[in-house]
Amino acid sequence: MKTAQFKRIVWFRNDLRIYDNPALFRAAEDQEGVLAVYIICHEMLKNHVVAPARVDFIRRHLLILNQDLAELNISFEIITVNKMSQIKTELQHLIKTHGVEELFFNAEYPLDEFNRDKQVSEVLREDGALVKRFHDRVIIPPGMIRNGKGEPYKVFTAFKNNWMQQARSLPLQVLKKPRVQNEHHHPALTDNKLNAFFENITQRDLSKLWPAGEKEASKRLKKFTKNSIDDYQTARDFPQVEGTSQLSPYLAVGSISPKQCLVAALQESKGDWDSGSAGVKTWIGELVWRDFYQHVVVDFSDVCKFKAMQKHTEAFPWRYDEKSFKAWCDGETGIPLVDAAMLQLKATGWMHNRLRMVVAMFLTKNLQIDWRRGEHYFMTQLIDGDFAANNGGWQWSASTGTDAAPYFRIFNPVSQSQRFDAEGTFIRQYLPALAKLPAKVIHNPPPTPGYPLPIVDLSLSRKETIALFGALKS
Repeated sequence: MKTAQFKRIVWFRNDLRIYDNPALFRAAEDQEGVLAVYIICHEMLKNHVVAPARVDFIRRHLLILNQDLAELNISFEIITVNKMSQIKTELQHLIKTHGVEELFFNAEYPLDEFNRDKQVSEVLREDGALVKRFHDRVIIPPGMIRNGKGEPYKVFTAFKNNWMQQARSLPLQVLKKPRVQNEHHHPALTDNKLNAFFENITQRDLSKLWPAGEKEASKRLKKFTKNSIDDYQTARDFPQVEGTSQLSPYLAVGSISPKQCLVAALQESKGDWDSGSAGVKTWIGELVWRDFYQHVVVDFSDVCKFKAMQKHTEAFPWRYDEKSFKAWCDGETGIPLVDAAMLQLKATGWMHNRLRMVVAMFLTKNLQIDWRRGEHYFMTQLIDGDFAANNGGWQWSASTGTDAAPYFRIFNPVSQSQRFDAEGTFIRQYLPALAKLPAKVIHNPPPTPGYPLPIVDLSLSRKETIALFGALKS
């Protein structure tokens, strides 16, 4: 049988969708044959820490993507490699085997991924192939937002002001479904064969909580913008209510794009950036935060090397207390809101955004344990694990990063609980030992059977941490 010929390859990564996918859309424009490829690299899975829940989420998305591509007459191949360095060799082989002329992919920004793509591009161009890189994980690509001196921003508010000015002038057109290709005779990728690629990779099925697919992501976006976005500014802070979009897992694997989210939000204000509700404006601000952290990993690549953005904070005397760290991971600190949040993470692969800040500050500011340990643990659990967002959030909370919270800003988990879970509804959901306590004491309970005493004095540890950071500043 003669080997099928394809003019172009589309290399899928964290962009597992058909709509608003610039690399796929452009590759399919002339209908001369497209081969879609997804590469599983065991070295990257190990070194970058991908949660089992996220691995399974990706697998389930690939099953759906395979079907969607088949409807477009686009063949799909899965390739597995052990080392990152083998990726370019596999792509070279595909290009030579199928007579491919061009490779299309959407950019990824963390340092290892950036270097991988650079090496692949250089090798394939030397072989005579055209390589085309697009941007889909951000609304405004890195390098496009600079201050008056031509330098990248280190403070979010200034970044956001520039971002908003530029975004207002963008066309913001969501790309439609790619064109159906002329039929090519190429062995179909069956579901069984696709699943086999994941047999030796640890997975965790959370499909009931997080159904996979582009249609599911679009349904969630539509439901949120129609029913909840106007209340987002206030409702987003209360973990016991569904006040957030819960789209972060879908943004992380790319089954929906940031641009699709922005367009949907603007539709609620009829395209007017200024007249929308406070909820719309606040949610758009969260999209800007996502862009900001993607820019940071490009402009300040040291954050990809386990280093603090604020270099002087590298001298902070972090404690290495395994017993306290394990208690934090297991939700056994004796601080109800912290414990409930950590158990939510274990149960669902996800954590409410305000609680991410609460537990991160508790680990770094009260327990004085290195933020890098918390960042790593989150990536072992999160179904929405995204390096840029996770690293940025942890460094913000630990006062070590870009736009870092002032070192004296330390959320008190008891007062946060009293303010945002006043009746203790969220706490009761995850801590049955406290379920019968009245609301007035559940946030800071008396000795209770089945529930541990606090492992740290919140007030004393806060004062110690402020003094230690103050010494670094001086």
